[in-house]
Amino acid sequence: MRGVDVTARLGPVVLRSPLVAASGTVGSVIEFVGVTDFSHYGAAVAKSVSDVPWQGREAPRVAAAGIGMLNGIGIQNPGVESWVRTVMPALDTVDVPVWGSVVGKSVAAFVTVARAMETAGVRVLEVNLSCPNLEGHLFALDPAASTEVISAIREAVTVPIGAKLSPNAADIVAVAGACRDAGADWVVLTNTVWGAAIDIERRRPVLSGVVGGYSGIPLKPIALRCVLEVHRAMPDLPILGLGGVVSGADVIEYTLAGASAVGIGTVHFAEPRAAGRILRETRRLLGRMGESRLSDLVGQGVGS
Repeated sequence: MRGVDVTARLGPVVLRSPLVAASGTVGSVIEFVGVTDFSHYGAAVAKSVSDVPWQGREAPRVAAAGIGMLNGIGIQNPGVESWVRTVMPALDTVDVPVWGSVVGKSVAAFVTVARAMETAGVRVLEVNLSCPNLEGHLFALDPAASTEVISAIREAVTVPIGAKLSPNAADIVAVAGACRDAGADWVVLTNTVWGAAIDIERRRPVLSGVVGGYSGIPLKPIALRCVLEVHRAMPDLPILGLGGVVSGADVIEYTLAGASAVGIGTVHFAEPRAAGRILRETRRLLGRMGESRLSDLVGQGVGS
């Protein structure tokens, strides 16, 4: 079904494909070039970067948990100065728009990274308010804290920004609304959910940090609920739906729930070239449904 239109829009950003490679699952993107065909994606989000180098957590940092995955990496990264010097020059060779992912432990740190990335030429920023693998309070659990970060970044840069939120928030609608009002062009729903597992042979947690982020297929109903709730409350707020996507049917379901584009993440670890298959399945399903444009389905499954 090549005639089916699968372009997507997130606020001011137009995507050739509804699929966005999720941050943290394709490295800095350049490492993944030889592994997948990025022409199937609308964008790819590089691994989150902080103002100074972060060492991350000690091993073990990744573990299987049923049909899902636990990770407690702790956002190991070289810091924005090194990232701009070593990673940024290679991004123009990648056949996909690459977004930067901004993370920090303070508002000032977020702003430092955002400014450095924009100055270096990054055209879109995802603001990671929600990594579950950092000690301390998550910005994404608090509407006021989220407002402070997004407002400061919005004042500091001119490029489009998306706010990546957490399914652990007590009121995801309140946090999403705060981010919208503070200047976010869209929200990303969602990051991983808190999870843990015990190795019964060793009688120890499987992750060095004990609690980590749980992702994969089991995350989908949780993330989909977040998309539904936010779209019902704010139908004009663009949403990048993310969590447990492994098929074209998942893309259609997220779209019906209110997502304008759909991220794929954990599936990359089992099937690095999944995007091509997922996009083909999406096209076929749209044709079978008698639809010519994916964007026409946004929010149609939400109901009253």
